Amino acid sequence: MANILMIEDDPQFASLLSDYLAKYNLKVTNFTDPFLGLSAGIEKYDLLILDLTLPGIDGLEVCREVVAKYDIPIIISSARSDLSDKVIGLQIGADDYLPKPYDPQEMYARIISLLRRYKKIKDSDQNNHQNKIELHEKHDSIIVENRELDLTPAEYVVMRLLVKNIGSTVSKEQILYDSEVFECGSNGSLSVILSRLRKKLPESISIKTVRGIGYKLLT
Repeated sequence: MANILMIEDDPQFASLLSDYLAKYNLKVTNFTDPFLGLSAGIEKYDLLILDLTLPGIDGLEVCREVVAKYDIPIIISSARSDLSDKVIGLQIGADDYLPKPYDPQEMYARIISLLRRYKKIKDSDQNNHQNKIELHEKHDSIIVENRELDLTPAEYVVMRLLVKNIGSTVSKEQILYDSEVFECGSNGSLSVILSRLRKKLPESISIKTVRGIGYKLLT
């Protein structure tokens, strides 16, 4: 059974979707309060279904926070029709965007596809990156090819986010949002930090600039 976390402020809609997915052995736990959803132990779940129009906080901000802290696939489920919401949602780390209204069968198909793809990516990452890059958050350290990187606090928080999302693009906004070292929101400072990180990494590992979007750590 897959455990699905849902953050949706329409309890009737959430109930209908939950009942449908339950027929396929997908257990959905919904929170109408996004703050309760964020503190629900997200690491226990296999996938997040996220609404954008939420009380007290915009769903895109919830998405940013989840992507920055957790390794979980995200499907945005929203009635907001603005194309920019979809673009921003996908840029900051959501894996899929399904506009309301939709047939529950389509949501089921997307969940299964994403879970299957995510498992393959996780398995591939584990095989490809094992012993190459190790993140030890308890000690604020990153080991690359069995050697600990000598990082400043700012370099560490940027590298930590890139390692958590290895192979995926991390937006500039996501990096700035995730880190207290960028209180002024300076892209210039970020550029300097990325330049220093590139010099400290071996040739087998690179930080690629994805023009207009952000950065990607590649091995």
